[in-house]
Amino acid sequence: MSTQQTVLFDAPGPRARRRILLGNVVGALVVLGVAAVVVVALANRGQFAAALWSPIFTSSAWQNYFIPGLENTLRAAGWAIVGAVIFGLILGSGRLARSRTVRWISSVIVEFFRAVPVLLMMIFFWLLFGFNKISDEPQFLAVVVALILYNGSVIAELVRSGVGNLPKGQSEAGLAIGLTGGQTLRSIQLPQALIAMLPALVSQLVVVLKDSALGQIISYEELLRAAQIFGNLNSNNLQTLTVAGLVFIVINWALTAVARWLSRYLSGRTSGQTATGPGIGNPVAAVGAGGKGTNVVAGDPGGGV
Repeated sequence: MSTQQTVLFDAPGPRARRRILLGNVVGALVVLGVAAVVVVALANRGQFAAALWSPIFTSSAWQNYFIPGLENTLRAAGWAIVGAVIFGLILGSGRLARSRTVRWISSVIVEFFRAVPVLLMMIFFWLLFGFNKISDEPQFLAVVVALILYNGSVIAELVRSGVGNLPKGQSEAGLAIGLTGGQTLRSIQLPQALIAMLPALVSQLVVVLKDSALGQIISYEELLRAAQIFGNLNSNNLQTLTVAGLVFIVINWALTAVARWLSRYLSGRTSGQTATGPGIGNPVAAVGAGGKGTNVVAGDPGGGV
């Protein structure tokens, strides 16, 4: 185990490792036992009857409910992701600005929208857009705006921490070649910070996708809402929601796998520390390395990022 991993606690010895293994085995057996009890109870109530599952696997169910619901989920998540990234970059840059006023305004906006529950924002914007007839799809617009504001605030914090984790040599090199503080931030620090926080950004996409399911509360016909409607029509809500949950699990698992791969791939390609992987941690690389990272050489106006 590396020194970085054992700074705050001692590495477990052989006895501790055996206890941990025993605890994991006992925990797994308990989970399996509870799952077996649930399966038996459902079987006794006839929840595995073919009549309850067969309507889900018809072409009509997927063409009229599941696929349109999934398309609406991906549409809302797609718009929200683009908007959240833009909103987060603007606010993150504002929190790093030299102007105290800009930093204060950006901090207030970020902290406010991080504190307000996403569902509350969805309901508020749904009522606002609906009563004022701002859009033909007030539910869709409310879901997108709420997701943009909340996740954009989270991304703003990622931007701020990503720039803060870069070695000071990055900003010093930019200032040494005649760039202003703002130019150094935009041209040198932000590009590297974006690479370093890319795994965390991809992980945030999972949050956006899952939170889009909250739109069913305001009657937005995303995947969960479509599954509820289909389940009510066929009196098989448990089975229908199980299939919808599996679809969410597959999509989120794929995004999580991409985030893990990016973390491993990018952990050695930036002078900053990635969100889930160890960084290079060598300040000298910030101003003189010729490796694969995006480094600026002091005194070289042509040094790229």
